[in-house]
Amino acid sequence: MVDRSEPVPTEASVRRALGRAATGRALDVTEASALLTARGTALDELLRIAGEIRDAGLREAGRPGVVTFSKKVFIPLTRLCRDRCHYCTFATVPHRLPAAYLEKDEVLAIAREGAAQGCKEALFTLGDRPEERWPAARRWLDERGYDSTLDYLRACAVAVLEETGLLPHLNPGVLSWSELQRLKPVAPSMGMMLETTATRLWSEPGGPHYGSPDKEPAVRLRVLDDAGRVGVPFTTGLLIGIGETLAERVDALFAIRRAHREYGHLQEVIVQNFRAKPDTAMRGMPDAELHDLAATVAVARVLLGPKARIQAPPNLIEGEYDLLLRAGIDDWGGVSPVTPDHVNPERPWPHLDELARRTGQAGFTLRERLTVYPEYVRAGDPWLDPRLLPHVTALADPETGLAVEAARPVGRPWQEPEEVFGGRTDLHVTIDTTGRTGDRRGDFDDVYGDWSEVAAKVTVPAAVASDPDLRAGLRLAAEDPAALLDPAHEAKALALFGADGPALDELCRIADDVRRDAVGDDVTYVVNRNINFTNVCYVGCRFCAFAQRESDADAFRLSVAQVADRAEEAWAAGATEVCLQGGIDPKLPVTGYADIVRAIKTRVPGMHVHAFSPMEIVTAAAKAGVPVREWLLQLREAGLDTIPGTAAEILDDDVRWVLTKGKLPAAAWVEVVGTAHELGIRSSSTMMYGHVDHPGQWLAHFRVLAGLQDRTGGFTEFVALPFVHTNAPIYLAGIARPGPTWRENRVVHAMARLLLHGRIANIQCSWVKLGDAGTVEMLQGGCNDLGGTLMEETISRMAGSGNGSARTEEQLRGIAAAAGRPVRKRTTAYGHVGA
Repeated sequence: MVDRSEPVPTEASVRRALGRAATGRALDVTEASALLTARGTALDELLRIAGEIRDAGLREAGRPGVVTFSKKVFIPLTRLCRDRCHYCTFATVPHRLPAAYLEKDEVLAIAREGAAQGCKEALFTLGDRPEERWPAARRWLDERGYDSTLDYLRACAVAVLEETGLLPHLNPGVLSWSELQRLKPVAPSMGMMLETTATRLWSEPGGPHYGSPDKEPAVRLRVLDDAGRVGVPFTTGLLIGIGETLAERVDALFAIRRAHREYGHLQEVIVQNFRAKPDTAMRGMPDAELHDLAATVAVARVLLGPKARIQAPPNLIEGEYDLLLRAGIDDWGGVSPVTPDHVNPERPWPHLDELARRTGQAGFTLRERLTVYPEYVRAGDPWLDPRLLPHVTALADPETGLAVEAARPVGRPWQEPEEVFGGRTDLHVTIDTTGRTGDRRGDFDDVYGDWSEVAAKVTVPAAVASDPDLRAGLRLAAEDPAALLDPAHEAKALALFGADGPALDELCRIADDVRRDAVGDDVTYVVNRNINFTNVCYVGCRFCAFAQRESDADAFRLSVAQVADRAEEAWAAGATEVCLQGGIDPKLPVTGYADIVRAIKTRVPGMHVHAFSPMEIVTAAAKAGVPVREWLLQLREAGLDTIPGTAAEILDDDVRWVLTKGKLPAAAWVEVVGTAHELGIRSSSTMMYGHVDHPGQWLAHFRVLAGLQDRTGGFTEFVALPFVHTNAPIYLAGIARPGPTWRENRVVHAMARLLLHGRIANIQCSWVKLGDAGTVEMLQGGCNDLGGTLMEETISRMAGSGNGSARTEEQLRGIAAAAGRPVRKRTTAYGHVGA
């Protein structure tokens, strides 16, 4: 390994850093690195500071002097792995194992033995995606009908819940956003050690992670963020002494702190010391020294603060319990009376009586917790899937969230909770009269994460337009508008997004000429009804004022019959389409989406059902444990006709993760919509703009839409959606701007016509967001469609839109007449009504 020796901090620098830590002042990387070198009296002082921070946090949590542990069984589902970590003895090769995986019966036997001895956690540890490296793993899965290791892991977790009542904690390594969504319903907690942020330890030959694709720090940091976006109580941590520098060690702690501040999901941070093992490439490396471990724990405590839960494995510390407790830990991790530590089999866990005695000698009380930490047990939503709640609450003290030590796990059905309907079900009417109860939901202060961390990610560069680029852009727009999407013409396209004054008027004139050539002069509209069937949602989108907690005054859920009633009313009023969207309601049953579609088709067979955003589809498929394609096939069979291309916002993850704490990534949106198109389910396309975005991101968004349309041809229209700021959380927090300017509205609609020319013929403007006069102006600048009559509209109105919730056909015809254009009624797919 490359020698990365660092300057040794001076005693004076250590004293200065101790002084800042003692007074609660923020430390930078240099100061925190200096503290890692503290020894002797300086280390004693560091441990004292860290211990006081820990003690304050325990008092605030209502459990002063309590150190926790989890009583568990260790289930090594598979010891095969595609990675090649140079210190690991857990991962092995197929010929050294009796089978590639434990059979489900073997898993259950371990879990049952643990349940009989009072264990409450089933820790699933396994290698990363072994089927991608080892043919034996692929064959084993194929023979038993599993597509992947993660599919088998999910099935085993459900079996453990139903057969034994133990609570699964899953450690399958690197997971995507979609995979976290799939596993969340079967496990109260998950984990993955960050280990280090030192990329060189992964990228350079001889490094401990060289040749291990899942150990790239950027990939693992993305997993930490995605776990937060999905709302998984998550365990992570550091492995110290593997060749990292002190600054690199501190950088990893800063990365963990940033992720937790933004999402609040890191339930514990493990600080683990490297111990060399025989028969590994790193067998000659010295073990991490225990005072180094203690200093790292203490620095972690100082940096992460009193609310962090910090753990050191008790079987790796050579009996130095008091030292680690002084350093600021408040948890000993999982300890098993049944199974060995398969990762460190040469170092057995201490007996629980010994652990309690040594903890008590240091002045603390040892208490059992569950795999999911007390704070998340007590919070419930959005951290725990409703299907897990009976299993968790059966073992938890409702007052403290800790384990009831005398409780014994019992297998329980893993099933949907009873459906509960009601709430403010008249909101679609009263939003226009009495309005919303308050300007924000009840958990505004914490559901969206740390606003300062969110604000730090925002970059909104000003559009810079040169006159030559602007003139050239206008010429190209008139001659070959779709060519503006070509990266070779990016400067021209960006200049057009900055157009103003006479240049903007010329841009809109060109767009309207292109519109006339593409679709003629007819202004179209559809007679439809919006039906929002629930606004209960815990995703935490920072722009959304529609979502409510179940307990909020404005929350509601409609029954399937109520949705069908509204569809029947719409048909009687002349509607040919219903548009259905709702919050990501954790209590909506897996069958709920298809049940709604079937009920509408049964009641009104001729009604076109335009339903369910890509976010609803991907989370419902994950909840059901099936691929998106299979889920869409089920919806199509139930009668789904088309889907709305909402939940797109801006298809650039840099801005999406500012706007949306937990929504699907851009790639997942493309996958869902593209799959729908392949199945013959067409969709609209959208872009919400005017918040924390900029023209470069708008251009990239249009390129994504154009690329998907080239591949599938499935988009029926593009809808530009100006951000409504009034009640949007990200605006109330002072981060987003107050929606787009009127210049930007004109530019975006005109550019949509030009950039999508030859691909998407219909460009729609939203009267809900623009108002009638604004809609007239957009019809004179490239748009040809008014959308629908809606009959009810709650999402924009909850956000503060002042343009009402419905328009009659006569009113829509009046808007077209004001634009000097003929008008006609259309179907959802832009056919003539009756055709």
